[in-house]
Amino acid sequence: MVRAEGLVRLRDLHLPLLRRAVAPHSTAVTDAWPVEVEKLLRTAVSRLGGGDLQTAAEYTLGLAPGLRDRPAADRRRLAAKVYSVSVERFRKSQEEMVLGQIAEQVCWLAGTGAQVTAPPGLALLAPHLQHRSLRVGSVDVTLHVHPVELLRDVDVIVSPSNTHLALPEMFKASVSASLRRAGAVRDATGAVTEDPVHESLLDWRRRHGVLGRPALPGTVAPAEPGALAARGVRRIYHAAVTMPRPGTNDYDVTPQDVAAAAGRALALLSEEQGGFTPPLRSICFPLLGAGRGGLPPQTSVSALWAALAAGTAPDREVHLVVRRPLIADLVAEVLGASTGRPGQSPHAGEKGHRCG
Repeated sequence: MVRAEGLVRLRDLHLPLLRRAVAPHSTAVTDAWPVEVEKLLRTAVSRLGGGDLQTAAEYTLGLAPGLRDRPAADRRRLAAKVYSVSVERFRKSQEEMVLGQIAEQVCWLAGTGAQVTAPPGLALLAPHLQHRSLRVGSVDVTLHVHPVELLRDVDVIVSPSNTHLALPEMFKASVSASLRRAGAVRDATGAVTEDPVHESLLDWRRRHGVLGRPALPGTVAPAEPGALAARGVRRIYHAAVTMPRPGTNDYDVTPQDVAAAAGRALALLSEEQGGFTPPLRSICFPLLGAGRGGLPPQTSVSALWAALAAGTAPDREVHLVVRRPLIADLVAEVLGASTGRPGQSPHAGEKGHRCG
């Protein structure tokens, strides 16, 4: 509705969920709610990480300078130019993705109760919700509740992949696309100059003879982190867990393949750890197979834990990452975890559609 009608008509629109998202823990309604909703949208868009995605989002909602009162057709045309596609192609493909990414950020901000009064670029996280410290049996687990690309100081991030180990385009909404986007090297204007996550994985596929054929489910390919190295990430392990169905956009994934990939990732960490200074010791898993793969989150975390409980060494740090607090609650419930005092990250000032 906001895309179609524009910012200048916010007051005339029926937007109960956006109004509630502005102040999720308050029932107060003031006459200034259109301004607060616009602030929320600006904050959500500012969290998209720059580049084409953020630019297209600003054009789509009229948040870019001079576009506030422009008709929806003009804004759509400008956004389509960002991706160098026709207006019709943009409407059917990229526009849905752009709006979905904005919606995910709005949901996340509302779910954490984060304030949206700070200027773009300042910390917006509720620090106590950045991660949760869980105790599962004898294993300590850090459960992060934010987008995967915001992880810091975790040696290895496991990225779900299809069995062809082919990364999606950067503008997609998946975990692997987010890591590819975050690992890209950009110039001063934000344009991508290098794509090291993709190139490193491509090199691994060449060396292991899987450029023209799929790898076996459960295969894990180590790759360089690109620009994520500046955040303390030292490796990305691409885990082949989803098998594309020929002739469709669908995938098949089994809990057994998720467990196999998790076990292989842990084994690979043990193999590689001595080659780094200091040695690799921390690893983070998203809910493998719970996105496009279609596994329910509880099935994914159960399969993951079957491998993690059996293969976690005493000196290893185990992390899980999900996007939404509700999914985090589900993970803790499935694991039967005891929750300690919610952890505050040492980087608290920094930082769908299927969520999780």
